[in-house]
Amino acid sequence: MPARNSLKTQLPNTFYHVYNRGVEKRKIFLDEQDYSVFLSYLKTYLEPKNEEKLFKIFASPLSSWKEKDRADKELHLKNYFGKLELACYALMPNHFHFLIRQITPSLNFFMGSLGTRYGMYFNKKYKRDGSLFQDVYKAVTIESEEQLLHLSRYIHLNPKGKSVPSSLPDYFNERNTNWIKRGHILDYFSKNNPAGSYKEFLGMPKDDSFIAKLTLD
Repeated sequence: MPARNSLKTQLPNTFYHVYNRGVEKRKIFLDEQDYSVFLSYLKTYLEPKNEEKLFKIFASPLSSWKEKDRADKELHLKNYFGKLELACYALMPNHFHFLIRQITPSLNFFMGSLGTRYGMYFNKKYKRDGSLFQDVYKAVTIESEEQLLHLSRYIHLNPKGKSVPSSLPDYFNERNTNWIKRGHILDYFSKNNPAGSYKEFLGMPKDDSFIAKLTLD
């Protein structure tokens, strides 16, 4: 029998809780560089690709061979801008959580690209072989506004005080990452009334009944 949430539908204009962990629950992020590289991959996949600029770099006689090589690789790199949007994330030492809106069926391709690319980086750096992740990523459909909001809180509070990368600073206006589409969540909350703010929502007693079937196995 397949693991819970391992069978995925490809519904357009649908939110998903997407997550995965290291094989045998091993750590997949061992230092700050690992977090940074993973986030840089998210950025290149989710930001619009400036092909005109890249072609100019590649064609210019003033560009160094390193610049041309970098531009060529980026031109051939898959891009998912306009196909899906990342609303929030949290990266833990041995697993990660995404809240993703799939615009067109592309989630499998995005997660395959990300997992393969990061796995190759990790194995090369730490001189290891084999799969880095436990299995195929897990995904579950968000079926209501209540699930959507409570899942965002679950993801942002998942680190439980640990200093790990997440999208929470973007929600508190401490950072402005253009590939984090926080409006999907913040549009439900007041920008002027503290009592109706997202920060207040995070501090409310948790009601896990909304997300019982959406979380890690």
